Order: sequence, then structure tokens, then C-alpha cells
Amino acid sequence: MPHFDSIESNRVLFIILRAMRGPLITLVCVYAISILGMVLIPGIEVDGETYYMSFFHAFYFVTYTATTTGFGEIPYEFSNAQRMWATLSLIVGVATWFYALGSIIRLLQNENFQQAVSEWNFTRKVQRISEPFFIICGFGDAGSLLARGLSNAGIPAVIIEGEIDRIRALELRDYKVPMPGLCADASVPKHLIEAGLQRSNCQGVVAITKDEEVNLKIAVTARLLNPHAKIITQSTTHVYEETLATLGDDIHIVDPFKTFATYLGATIHTPTLHLLNEWLSGTPGVTLDKPLSPPPWGNWILCGYGRMGKEVHAALDKQGISTAVIDPHEIAEEMPGFSYIRGRSNEKTLRKAGIGTAVGIVAGTDDDGHNLSILLYARSINPNIYSMVRQNRHENEIVFAAAEADMSMQPSLVAARRILFLMIASLLKVFFQEVRKHNLSRSEFLQGVIQQLQERVGGKKPNLLTIHVNEEMCGAVVQKIEAGQLVSMGDILRDPNNREHKLSTVALVVQNRSRKALVMPPDQYLLRKGDDILLCGKEIAHSQIMGNLQNEYTLHYVSTGEDLPHGYAMQWLARKFPNSLGKGVTLTEQ
Repeated sequence: MPHFDSIESNRVLFIILRAMRGPLITLVCVYAISILGMVLIPGIEVDGETYYMSFFHAFYFVTYTATTTGFGEIPYEFSNAQRMWATLSLIVGVATWFYALGSIIRLLQNENFQQAVSEWNFTRKVQRISEPFFIICGFGDAGSLLARGLSNAGIPAVIIEGEIDRIRALELRDYKVPMPGLCADASVPKHLIEAGLQRSNCQGVVAITKDEEVNLKIAVTARLLNPHAKIITQSTTHVYEETLATLGDDIHIVDPFKTFATYLGATIHTPTLHLLNEWLSGTPGVTLDKPLSPPPWGNWILCGYGRMGKEVHAALDKQGISTAVIDPHEIAEEMPGFSYIRGRSNEKTLRKAGIGTAVGIVAGTDDDGHNLSILLYARSINPNIYSMVRQNRHENEIVFAAAEADMSMQPSLVAARRILFLMIASLLKVFFQEVRKHNLSRSEFLQGVIQQLQERVGGKKPNLLTIHVNEEMCGAVVQKIEAGQLVSMGDILRDPNNREHKLSTVALVVQNRSRKALVMPPDQYLLRKGDDILLCGKEIAHSQIMGNLQNEYTLHYVSTGEDLPHGYAMQWLARKFPNSLGKGVTLTEQ
């Protein structure tokens, strides 16, 4: 695979030299002629001989004269001819400097120069990132939310955005980790390379621009330039989704409308599963001890039959819920099984759709003001109706919070949340897939999971941690496995200060090298090299568990209860008196 080196430093130098070539040549010529004149013009007589200025004195004099500093006549007083030449040199020199300064100002205002400097600085910032990072293409609502989530998780990101106002907004954010941004077209391969696409610590590319065709081009470019990088892209068009699906296995397509429809179906069919999903996602106000109120069964009204409307209708229809659709556009073909009312959603069309007897309404147009007005119309006629509203722009958060809808759908937030967990906790998707695949969504199983999470983690927002059983992350565990010793799941989940206690974390799922997954693995599960484990718990517990995974002394203690001797002296004593040391000693994390 070819590797493309950044040439921004050479480009900046070229622009400077091209813009300053004329002024620099003029300055050199003026200085040279002025110095030569001062050397050749005879001065006053000193000790009976005519004094001629040396090149050094001439250079010194012209240097401070041309800049109007003025230190006087050196080393002797000038002759009239020298003074005339000095006056002429001063006038020409000052004019030349004004010409040069004007050229510098024009250079600094040159858009090409500013862009080249920005790209050069951007490339240098990217090169300083030594940790694993992601590239985010697009810094709209979803990109902004995603960057904040990555910052909270301690993962750096590199951002490419086409609008300068969004990049300026990025520079004002108080992120915990480096988040360099570049105002450029993310579909241009050069910019992706400058963002570090071909670097070994680039974990993946997220394409969430406003243009789905641009997202497709970014995905194709990323796949060709770095086949090992994870690719996550947002798409709501079937044509692009089919093309993206052909790029390989490690590509994830996020459709916020399909995702929301899936959530809606889960809320209706399995409220407990939806509660667990919302809690793991860190949704504000959601706690495990407070069940969510599922949408009621009965007749629903769906306002807007666009991308979201079609997905929501399909989800409701799958649950056996009848819907009446209101939309100003003519339907392409007759759709049996539901009522379609053509027109704008207002009091007249809502009454025609049966708002008086409906149990729920979905305001799902692409206009926030219209969605809020639908909510007000519906409540004025049916105050007890279950309301679901679509919020298109994140900046309208305050207004939608005041509306107090029973369920709110913000496409950018749905996409950002889904993408974030694909990046930092991809096994969460595997967990829910396995739950549905093996029919584990029955209430008794999920209630057991929730009870265990409540006992270990509590009701606060959980912290998710993905553990890769390899040399880099689990050095002590891998060393023990390669030595033929056994390490169980229960061992690594013990408290390193007191192995009789469990850490405040739960293993949700483990996946081996062959992609076989086990939901809620027991403590007896034996770890193998190449396993991936998703933990859900408190942040402090996940800090402690890293000692169990990486420190051989800590791991030996939590596995056996024995404290291995540290240092040569203690090891000699342990060999000399094997029955006197190492039993039941509490070991703090190393």
C-alpha cells in the first residue's frame, strides 16, 4: 500500500517565497546599491587623507538608516556627497520596506496561505497523538456529541469539517484529550492522510457529514488507504447502504431512523430490555429501579411519512398497532392496512384521523416548529394522549424539554450514541444481539441481569470497559495463560485489596477469537488469549481491574490468596522459609 507523506511544510514555504520574491529581491538590490555607494563616495579628510567608508561600516549605517532608526554619522562626519547619498538611500529604503511590509500583510491575508498554515499546524498536532484515535468527518450535531462522548471516555479524535464556523466552535470546546480540527473537504484523500488515516494508531474513520454521497466516498477512501481501520458511516438511503455493505466486514452503517424504530419496538414489546439499553447508554434520568412507561396499545396517529415515518410505521405495524398517517405528499402506491390522509397536520386532519380516540401520536416531520405545533394541537383535543416527537436540531433542546413529550427522537443524538458505543463498546451490540437471538429477552432473565447490576454497580450512570486479552492490555494474564496456568473470570473481578470482595463491575459478554459470544459469563469461565470482554461497572473499579490484568503480583494474589515476595531479599527468604511467607497477606495494587 503506498504511503503519502505530508507536504504542507514545503507548501507553506513555497507560498511564502512566491509572495515575497519581489520584495526580497528589491530589498537586496536597494541595500547592495546603497552600501556600494557609501563605500565608493569619498568622505572627509582625516590626517590629510580622504577617508573611504569600509563595507562593514557602510552595511551598519545603511541597516539602521533604511529602517529610520538613525544613530548618527559613523565613524566620522560625512561629506556633503555622502549625506546626499544617505538621504537618497533613506528615502528609497523606507519606500522599499513599506513595499515589503505590504506584501507581508497581503500574504497573511491570503486564503491559500492561511489554509496551508492551518493544514501544516493540523498535521503537526495529529503527529503528536500517540494514543489510539479516531477520525471524525463532519462536526455537526452528531459529530459534536460524538466528540464530547469520546473526550469523556479519554479517547482522542481528529476532526475534519467543511464549515469554518464549526471548526471555530471546536476550538472553544474544553475537551479532556487532543481534538485537532481542520476546515477542509473530508472526501479528498490528502486530507484524510493528513488526519492520520495511515498511522498505526488510527482505530477507525467515522463519516457523518450532511452529504451521504460524501460519506460513501470517505468510506471507500478509508478502506483503500487503511484496510484495517474500522469504518462507521451514517446513511438513510438504501442505495448507499447497499454499496457500503460491499466494502467489507468491519464497516458499520448507522441509520438513526431505523435505530429509533428498533428502540420503539423494544419499548413496546420488551420494556425491560429497553430500560437496560437506555441505562447502559447513559440516558439522563433513567435508573434501573424505575421502570419506563411503555407506549400504550391502540390506535396511533403518525404525522409525517418521510424516512422516520416509514420506519416508525413499520415498527408499530410489526407490533400489531394500527396507525393513521397524515402527510402533505401523495403516496407512491396504495398501502393496505392503514389510513392515509393527505394534507398538513392541523386540527382538521387530526380530527379526521381520530385524534379523540387515539392513544398515541408521533410528530415526525423534518420541521421542529411544525412538530411542536402538532403536539399542542393534539393535547388541546386529547390531553391524555401519549406523545412522541422528532427533534431535528440540537439547538432547540430547551424548547423540546419544555414540551415534555413522553418520548423524544433526535436523529443526531441517536446516531451519535449508536456510533459512540460502536467505537468504545462494540460488544454492547453483540450483547443485545445474543439476548434476542437466544430468546433471553424474557423478563426473568433480564430481571436477574438488572438485579445483579443494581447490587454491584448501583443506580448511577455506568462506565463501560472493553478488555482485550492480549499482551498490551493484559500482560500478566497472557503470561500466566502461556505458562499453562488457569485464569478465571471470577479471579480478575476480585478486589485487589481484599480478594474476598468483588469489584463493582459485571461482565456482560465475552467473545472469543472465532466470534462466538457468551452472555453474562459465569465466574468459572476460563480466559483465553484473544478473548474480548465487556464490563459494566464503576470507573474506580475499572481502574483497579487494570492492576489485576497487568501486574503479576496482583493477579497471583487475587487468583490464589498468596502474596508473591517482591525483590531479591524477599524471594530469598521465601525460598529459605517456604512455610513462613506469602499466606493471606493483603496486597495493594502495584
